[in-house]
Amino acid sequence: MFCPKCGTENPEYAKFCTKCGAELAPPAGGSETPATPPAQTSIGLQPNIAGLLCYVAGWITGIIFLVIEKKSQFVKFHAWQSIMTFAVLNVAYLIFFRIPVIGWVIAWIISILSFVLWIILIIQAGTGKMWKLPLVGNWAERQASKVS
Repeated sequence: MFCPKCGTENPEYAKFCTKCGAELAPPAGGSETPATPPAQTSIGLQPNIAGLLCYVAGWITGIIFLVIEKKSQFVKFHAWQSIMTFAVLNVAYLIFFRIPVIGWVIAWIISILSFVLWIILIIQAGTGKMWKLPLVGNWAERQASKVS
């Protein structure tokens, strides 16, 4: 099934486009959707679940899924985005936390921003969207599209 918005080919059972997140129309003809759609990841999970899990423990689960996932570009994208986003935020937090008073305030703001971003990214991946963060998202997409 092809996305009417961006033209990307998607699995027949997909409800949303894996590239732009647009809603896909149900297949023409009978509505014989399998009860459990076949997994398209090499680890046996649905892509949206694996993508969501890439964010659960920040950059750590990103690395784990990057190592174990060999097939799904969707999962690799979320793994790379998790690694880059949360690794940079963790390093920034550690640097600012060492600076007395003003650094502690900035580190606190970074931790709040990290938490909010973590929730948003988990929700977006769980709904099957490849939601790209500025700068990091495009880089993650390029890395995910490379042949492993």
